[in-house]
Amino acid sequence: MPGTATALVLAGKRDGATDPLAQAAGVTHKCLVPVVGQPMLVHVIEALAASPRIGEIRVAIEDVAVLDTLPQLRGLRNTGRLVAIPARPNLVDSVLAATDGARFPLLITTADNVLLTPDALAEMLDGCAAQGANAAVAFTRRASVLAAHPQGQRKFYRFADDEFSNCNTYWLKDAKALAAAETFRSGGQFVKHPMRIIGAFGLLNLIRFRFGIGTLGQAFARFSRRFRMVIAPVILSDGAVAIDVDNARSHGVASELLERRLARVEAA
Repeated sequence: MPGTATALVLAGKRDGATDPLAQAAGVTHKCLVPVVGQPMLVHVIEALAASPRIGEIRVAIEDVAVLDTLPQLRGLRNTGRLVAIPARPNLVDSVLAATDGARFPLLITTADNVLLTPDALAEMLDGCAAQGANAAVAFTRRASVLAAHPQGQRKFYRFADDEFSNCNTYWLKDAKALAAAETFRSGGQFVKHPMRIIGAFGLLNLIRFRFGIGTLGQAFARFSRRFRMVIAPVILSDGAVAIDVDNARSHGVASELLERRLARVEAA
């Protein structure tokens, strides 16, 4: 099996509810919504499988039989490289359950991250190693996102050094790095439990992060001190990776960008 890192794709339903995009497409899970002819989940797994840095690929989803309905993934499942893991009621418990027996380091992403590429994965893994990180979060700069598509993203975190967008890609060096996630294990969507978040990150840290006080690196240095491990931001050069499929607008943007990629491949 290639690679040294395990990949985890989070493909479960949020709060068990059916996503509006899934309802509109007539499918049971958001990860099955088609983008340029194939389900979102397939795009993500194909990018992971194409990376020589990624070994086993785990998918956390409530109904593991969903993967059996996707013939594009049959070869990976037959070789044992792709494994379905039952998702838990909340995000963090799903991550913790899916890491049981996994080989670290662990790269985590989401099933709607359809513009992920092997090059972006390599950049993420190299950035983690260069910073000696125990855990890392992928970001890209506002200018990079807008260069990929002018309607690509509307939410950015503003810091003293630039504006950034999250790329829904995370990295954990080893099982010890799960300690940060354990803080939230009591469940629920974190944004609905502000006191739990404040307890984990500290009120001043959250205020600085929310209002962009200092640089992005300085914000993560404070988080690192809070958790007593190196938690690093990795800045990806491809702004398209920040464009996940959350609604009809971003679905259209992602479709346009994927069609451009396919046209370049066919023309080569």
